[in-house]
Amino acid sequence: MTGNIVAKRYAKALFAVASSEGEGAVAKYGAELAALAEVLEAAPEILRIFRNPIFTLDEKRGVVRALLDKLAATAMVRNFCMLLADKDRLGFLPEIAAFYSRLLDDAQGVVRGKVVTAVRLSDGMQKAVADKLQKDSGRKIVLDYEVDPDIIGGLVLKVGDRILDASIRAQLQILKENIKRGE
Repeated sequence: MTGNIVAKRYAKALFAVASSEGEGAVAKYGAELAALAEVLEAAPEILRIFRNPIFTLDEKRGVVRALLDKLAATAMVRNFCMLLADKDRLGFLPEIAAFYSRLLDDAQGVVRGKVVTAVRLSDGMQKAVADKLQKDSGRKIVLDYEVDPDIIGGLVLKVGDRILDASIRAQLQILKENIKRGE
């Protein structure tokens, strides 16, 4: 829980600074944080270095500096990461990037969601689903598509904090419960 609070505070602070610099800075800093989080996700040993008290501040700063050089990060993101190093908060970088991404989505009116189907949807069908949801909600929808043969048919839609389970598996489960109750 404490990590979430820390990550939110740092993400909000960077977002506030970026907002004062303009829309382009907000998106650029978000992209750089996301790239940094991807590197840390792909190489979890780096994150372990950031969280391990055996490594000195200079060693951690050197590692993050090398990462930022490879990513060609802006001066603001570099300074932000060095601040995180000074405060021993580098271990929170993935969470900070995730919260920053949410703030960016909120500012741009984007809602993220996921569609789970039993078979892969064609590109045309994926576009039709996204277009219909955008039309109904009046907001920009970004969907991730996943295949899960266990749902048998239909789809499971998760958008924001709402879930629509229109899968055959769910319908069979409801039927099973009704039979158990004698309805």
